[in-house]
Amino acid sequence: MKLLTQSQREQLLANGKNRDRDHPPVVRFFNPCGSGTWMFSELSEDGDTLFGLADLGFGTPELGYSSLFEMASVRLRFGLGIERDLHFAPSHALTVYAEAARAAGRIVESGPELEAAAKRRHAAADA
Repeated sequence: MKLLTQSQREQLLANGKNRDRDHPPVVRFFNPCGSGTWMFSELSEDGDTLFGLADLGFGTPELGYSSLFEMASVRLRFGLGIERDLHFAPSHALTVYAEAARAAGRIVESGPELEAAAKRRHAAADA
């Protein structure tokens, strides 16, 4: 499976050119054999450097950069590789997911941590 569709690549590149904004994640990757979840919102002009939220299973999800080439090169058990979540539908900006992930100790896509982070973000935006 290709990690990015053409439309996802285009959206990530467009977001990468507008880094002043807090974009929602465009894509979610996961390790089908164990720990590892990533949400990416931006791709640099080099076509390789992704920006997003990474959870490697150590209880401390972090915002940072990853290499698309390296992610596509990973070989896991049973001949599998890192996969794209085909059903991922973001509902918040990346920083909301990051705040919720820090509170939960892992990336979450629903639940009280995400709801609380979203409420705080909307309250701050309204202030």
